[in-house]
Amino acid sequence: MDTNLIENLIKLGMAVLVGGIVGAEREFQDKAAGFRTIILITVGSTLFTIFSMSMDPDSSRTRIAANIVTGIGFLGAGAIVREHGRIAGLTTAATIWLSSALGMGIGAGELIFVSIATLATVVVLLVFPYIEEKIDRVREARSYKIVVAAGASKNIVKIQQAFKDHSLHIIQHHQTKSGDGIIGTWRAIGSPANHDKFVKQMLQEKSVRELNY
Repeated sequence: MDTNLIENLIKLGMAVLVGGIVGAEREFQDKAAGFRTIILITVGSTLFTIFSMSMDPDSSRTRIAANIVTGIGFLGAGAIVREHGRIAGLTTAATIWLSSALGMGIGAGELIFVSIATLATVVVLLVFPYIEEKIDRVREARSYKIVVAAGASKNIVKIQQAFKDHSLHIIQHHQTKSGDGIIGTWRAIGSPANHDKFVKQMLQEKSVRELNY
């Protein structure tokens, strides 16, 4: 059997294995880009790299990488969505981007380095969320939408003071008037416990017609 064919088959198997390892974690987390998707991205990047190198071995490899990165960027962008005032899907988009890089490395023959990078990726996806959770317990950003009666500007001042009383630092604040109500939006940073205390106070405020966060 042709030596080049055997080498490419090894790369293909490696791509399936690496994509499967990373994709299994995403599938376990029930993300949009799961097991099969990550495998296909890794295999596709591997094949593009192999075919590009074999069709024109004298061409610049940086051109190959640039085109793959550009193409995979559109796929990753589709995984990013806005949910309840927050941006979701960034980790999945980054995983798509990284899987493509792993596939390119496999196609280029950097099998040992890709193995180490895959291990580092698994550690980041499995272990680092616990560190992230501990950080979130100390500091969290939330967006609030609060509606009060129009003409009761003192209620807005009272809400502003409530943020300060609960040690919540306001980083964004906007007000709009709609009909007989004033709509205030805030984005504040503080501990989750202080956020919960603020929400509890707002739920008890008779002047608050609507609260979303």
